[in-house]
Amino acid sequence: MEGSAAAAPLRTRVCIIGSGPAAHTAAIYAARADLKPVLFEGWMANGVAAGGQLTTTTAVENFPGFPGAIMGGDLMKRCRDQSLRFGTKIVAETVAAVDFSARPFRVVSDKATTVLLADAVIVATGAVARRLSFPGSDAYWNHGISACAVCDGPAPIFRDRPLAVVGGGDSAMEESSFLTKYGSRVYIVHRRSTFRASKIMQDRVLRNPKIQVVWNSVVVEAFGGADGDGDGGRRLAGVKVKNLVSGEVKDLQVAGLFFAVGHTPATEFLGGQLELDSPSGYVVTKPGSTHTSVKGVFAAGDVQDKKYRQAITAAGSVTCGCCRVHGRFGC
Repeated sequence: MEGSAAAAPLRTRVCIIGSGPAAHTAAIYAARADLKPVLFEGWMANGVAAGGQLTTTTAVENFPGFPGAIMGGDLMKRCRDQSLRFGTKIVAETVAAVDFSARPFRVVSDKATTVLLADAVIVATGAVARRLSFPGSDAYWNHGISACAVCDGPAPIFRDRPLAVVGGGDSAMEESSFLTKYGSRVYIVHRRSTFRASKIMQDRVLRNPKIQVVWNSVVVEAFGGADGDGDGGRRLAGVKVKNLVSGEVKDLQVAGLFFAVGHTPATEFLGGQLELDSPSGYVVTKPGSTHTSVKGVFAAGDVQDKKYRQAITAAGSVTCGCCRVHGRFGC
């Protein structure tokens, strides 16, 4: 796949853009259908290594088939190996631009060394959880700080311990309610005096005796303590919270801090050529399928899913339309 900028464009029937569960599921289905797919896995695309968001987490306990858990990076390596086994051509470059104006579609890498012409394209570039930055936010990432309550909330380190959620929208309400199943108490830290979440979601949270709202406040620092395992490791022990009205800073003793401030779908490279859901920016797909606004271009996984955002649903979304094929694309 290497070549000079002047090299003739390569041809393929199916191009897959992405490197997470949806992308590799698409590759496996397409390769087994003898479509000889080419997959652009990216090179630190969106600041994440090839393999997507799962490479930023540690033990994955909610993916079927791994009763003893599996590290996120190891899971994605297995997915990649499976794609290769069936003949997928993987390019370790990030897609910088596409042209969906006519078939064959044109896909160009950021190095401009690989230009691909494809009869069909699957966009599976995912979405990156927004993270807040403050002293300790990086040090305790995956050691008490997370951006996915559903993924990490049930972990033993959070059981019967106080937890905190940052946010004020529907996601924050949902994740706070979910965490009450595991934590002894859940604090919602919100920078304003009112939530922006829907009324029904607000009511559900405000009526929950295990949830306490910390209004007009932001997290300004995270601090830790020994993890209790005797190996010198450290975990989150609490956060410093500043009241934006009074300026007072208080310690909040929590074992877990969960960001619920939204996700950013990786769609900038599309250049507005696909219909996106305003204002969130997710690719719009036709109900019950992965068909986008351009015939022959499909979207799967978190780039078009703002509700579930799980590895298993990302992989499952592929079989709903773009890869249910018998030697051709489009059901």
